[in-house]
Amino acid sequence: MKYPQPLRKSVKCASADPATRAAEFTGLYENPAVAAVIPPWGGEFLMEILPLLDFEKLAALPPKWISGYSDITTLTFPLTLRCDVATIHGSNFMNMGGARIDESDLAVFGVMSDGEIVQRSAEFYGEYAPDFADPAKETYHLAQKSAWRSLRGEAGVSFAGRMIGGCMDTLCKLIGTRFAPVSDFLDTYRRDGFIWALESCEMTAADICRTLWQMRECGWFRHCNGVLFGRPAGYSDTQDLGLTDALERGLGNLKMPVLYDADIGHVPPILQIVNGAPGRVAFDGGKAVVRQSLRG
Repeated sequence: MKYPQPLRKSVKCASADPATRAAEFTGLYENPAVAAVIPPWGGEFLMEILPLLDFEKLAALPPKWISGYSDITTLTFPLTLRCDVATIHGSNFMNMGGARIDESDLAVFGVMSDGEIVQRSAEFYGEYAPDFADPAKETYHLAQKSAWRSLRGEAGVSFAGRMIGGCMDTLCKLIGTRFAPVSDFLDTYRRDGFIWALESCEMTAADICRTLWQMRECGWFRHCNGVLFGRPAGYSDTQDLGLTDALERGLGNLKMPVLYDADIGHVPPILQIVNGAPGRVAFDGGKAVVRQSLRG
């Protein structure tokens, strides 16, 4: 198969036309020699391939791991909901460059091969600063002390449910489309309850608040037992509205634990969250343990 653009080149924010990109992904998913698909990073217009994917055909194939964060949510979220397969909101391939691969990114391969996954919150976090001209340099600069926080002020809390989520910047674009049948998914697994794992990339406090409000009004938080919110990237307050204000206001009076500054999304290191897998979160003293099972 020939592609009009090389791998490292894009034209108007895309490597090729939608049909070519859809065929490329389908070919990888169908190929029995391909064990997993880990895109290099997200794509601004990944949603263009969704109408061109045959979800019934994909659902009938042997399941295959797809991992990525940011715009890759545009693909992983519909695959979990439409095909009832687990996907990973976790590391992109380009996070694995530089002088060494961080243990948090190597964890994605453990997730793919183990039925029980235990991950712990990081001691330090920092910035993702790759130097593609010099792969001998470190990809991450982790210098800030990490501490998860509780929006409700609980000193310790534990909750369980099937984990689902992704990057809110692209999740909100799927609301109301046939690619995000969230209500059906929630009804199917309502006895398990749910944990939403969310993060953002370019949203302000007002954007986060509005998106959470939209999700809530569409019933996306039904049967929800808790929310994890990752450290937002590219973030700014909106006037005197801060992050905790946005979370509190956007989620309204929903009675459930909400943990923020979690190791999810664009700010490394990140946890590997398996969409659709039963999980349990234990939080105490700023630290958390996230357990997931691939047997349920």
